Amino acid sequence: MEKNEFRAVIKYLYMKGLTPKEIKSELDNVYSTSAPAFPTIYNWLNKFKCGCTSTCDAPCSGRPIKTITPEIIDKIHDIVLIDRRVKVRELVEATGISHGTVISILHEQLGMKRLSTRWVPRLLTVDHKRDRVTISKQCLEMFQRNPNEFLCRFITVDETWIYYFTPETKEQSKQSTSLDEPAPKKAQTVKLAGKVMAIVFWDARGIIHIDYLPLKQTINGNYYAALLDRFNNILKEKRPHLAKKKVLFHQDNTRAIHTCPAPMAKFNKFRYELLPHPAYSPDLAPCDYFLFPNLMKWFEGKRFITREQLIAETEAYFEGLDKSYYLDGLKKLENRWIRCIELKGDYVEK
Repeated sequence: MEKNEFRAVIKYLYMKGLTPKEIKSELDNVYSTSAPAFPTIYNWLNKFKCGCTSTCDAPCSGRPIKTITPEIIDKIHDIVLIDRRVKVRELVEATGISHGTVISILHEQLGMKRLSTRWVPRLLTVDHKRDRVTISKQCLEMFQRNPNEFLCRFITVDETWIYYFTPETKEQSKQSTSLDEPAPKKAQTVKLAGKVMAIVFWDARGIIHIDYLPLKQTINGNYYAALLDRFNNILKEKRPHLAKKKVLFHQDNTRAIHTCPAPMAKFNKFRYELLPHPAYSPDLAPCDYFLFPNLMKWFEGKRFITREQLIAETEAYFEGLDKSYYLDGLKKLENRWIRCIELKGDYVEK
């Protein structure tokens, strides 16, 4: 039974001269647990005694309710598309509707939400994305043709800076405290100026060679070509199974270092097969998405005084890793190529 119908019955029994208790008893006998509570009956009897004749709720005072119309939705959508950083307060002022209604339109009608800007290596052009898709398809086909053979021949290389001191992240500095203790504090710190560049060659079996750039030396095409000579000799000692196989060599396409004439001549001499790599694509490079980020996390909070200490700690870190660690990192390549193709060339998330 509707509220208005109950009120009509209460009004009828009131006009018959029944008291509030008698009306409550009558309603309980007929409607049992669905009958109105005694305070409700008493309040409506007071209204009827004061001359109220209606059994409907009076209109509520306050801000008038505006219907969410297609025109309002389109207006909000146009404003947001013009300025993606527009605030809800500004939308309220522009449309004249309530804050809650604007939130409802943004989330429920337009399916929008606010996200922080994600840093990417570069804003990719249409051509960049097309190249990423093409090369990902090419590499994926090569991998899926014979995964074991691919991983057996695959060697990758890249360089990174390792600092004498890298501050802890906020996550690493968390401490257990009691409810009555103040939050822990620490002074703000920055990376030390001292650093060493490490050029790491590795494959599914582990680290093959790490070259530490000498002081006051810059890495260029000639230096890299000489390094390839040294690496090729080390490769013959550490990976004798590759003597009868063609090395599948992976590197990024930095022109000043990796693809200038001197290194390219070495690749031809050693008969290395270069795996294609799209420009501006660290998300498709095992060093950048796997090896180096984990290395940097391990170094956070550690401090070194000398270059020798830093190099010794780097060597110890890689020697302490399980052999399956490197294979697991390279196996992620297949899924990353697939995701790049699915995303039509956009960057692959972690």
